[in-house]
Amino acid sequence: MAQGPRRTIQQVVCVVALAVAVTAFLSVAAVRHGFFDLKVYYGALTWWVHDGGEIYDFLKPGTQYGFTYPPFAALVMLPMAYLPWAAAIAVSVAASVLVTAVLFWWLIDPISRRCGWTRWFVLAVALCLAAAYEPMRETVNFGQVNMLLLFLVAIDLLRLLPAGNRWAGVGIGLATAIKLTPGIFIVYLLVTGRWRAAVTSMATAAGVTLLAAALFPDASREFWTEALWNTGRVGELAFVSNQSLRGVVARLNPEHPSTLAWLALVLATLALWAWRSRAAVAVGDEATGLALTGAVMCLVSPVTWVHHLVWLLPALILLVDNGMAAPAGSRRRRVLLGAAVVGYGLLISRIVWAWEKDFIGLDGFLGSNTYVWISLALLAFLPIRRPGDGGRIGRRWAAPAGSAVEAPGVPQLDQPDRRSPAGQRHRIGRPLTVR
Repeated sequence: MAQGPRRTIQQVVCVVALAVAVTAFLSVAAVRHGFFDLKVYYGALTWWVHDGGEIYDFLKPGTQYGFTYPPFAALVMLPMAYLPWAAAIAVSVAASVLVTAVLFWWLIDPISRRCGWTRWFVLAVALCLAAAYEPMRETVNFGQVNMLLLFLVAIDLLRLLPAGNRWAGVGIGLATAIKLTPGIFIVYLLVTGRWRAAVTSMATAAGVTLLAAALFPDASREFWTEALWNTGRVGELAFVSNQSLRGVVARLNPEHPSTLAWLALVLATLALWAWRSRAAVAVGDEATGLALTGAVMCLVSPVTWVHHLVWLLPALILLVDNGMAAPAGSRRRRVLLGAAVVGYGLLISRIVWAWEKDFIGLDGFLGSNTYVWISLALLAFLPIRRPGDGGRIGRRWAAPAGSAVEAPGVPQLDQPDRRSPAGQRHRIGRPLTVR
């Protein structure tokens, strides 16, 4: 048998074996939520469309949970009210799987090309591993929209913005109008000096929000004046699933969590994020900017349920990317790949749930906030790729000379529009030789 077909057969066998192993793991480790959140959306939309009620008045029977997203999200989800329940489940799962596959292709394909790996095989392995990832399996089991929002943001940061496309910012604006937390990416664009994309994202968010207000004035009035401020609709802050800085503070004193301590932590975290994001964009590393902002969003949001941590996926993939870009056998490669394995291992383990009932004491403080510590570590230590590291998605854009994101002491990408008097390009720090 030829080497090519033999290799393909071996790879197919490996993928099938991994899929079987992941399925067995999920049968033991995965918690079945019965598409709880999707039932909330479906019930609220049915109540609104078919029963004549106001969408924000709906509560899932026996719970305090209702529709918490802005009116534009209701407009986007409106077709669900006309689908059978089984079809709504199928659409939710299929959409999450599809956008995950595309996002992974954007992030992983450069690694495959650089390392000479079979591209379809690497993608298949990554998708199997993603199925075991607790935030991903929670997203699917709850029927959440997290991956769809991440995909909208990634379209802007990994495809449109690096290419200089004038529509860059639309995806972030739509994601923000569907769920407010992705609005941190508008701040990211502002902090890193991409004014046009920032204005586009703000205009998009405002435009579709006004559209929803025109179509559904009563629902919009209720959301912006009442439902948005009713924090009791989202759940208990001290609950161990809340893996944000607010959750950390709440678990220290569930009865009287310190708002001042939380705000101080948020400000310090945002300062670190702004510094690192500017450094990433200064060298054109847009993928790391996406990863850093996803991590900080999880940290500073008042509520970050475990399923929201799919926003850490780009950072984990970039750890592997940076590790494989390091010299073979080097300490850097071992550290980065080891960090990726440890982080992924913890994030499939459900370790925080060991302290679901009792998070008192040092072990409770450390263990119940494990995912928070991972988010902080990724924010602080995820490498920023300098020019010449190669193979990275989202590297075509670089800050123009004199812009707000040109960080002192940080080398810039080679740019066709930066030429020497002799018309030759050169890298900063490398002598220019005119021949």
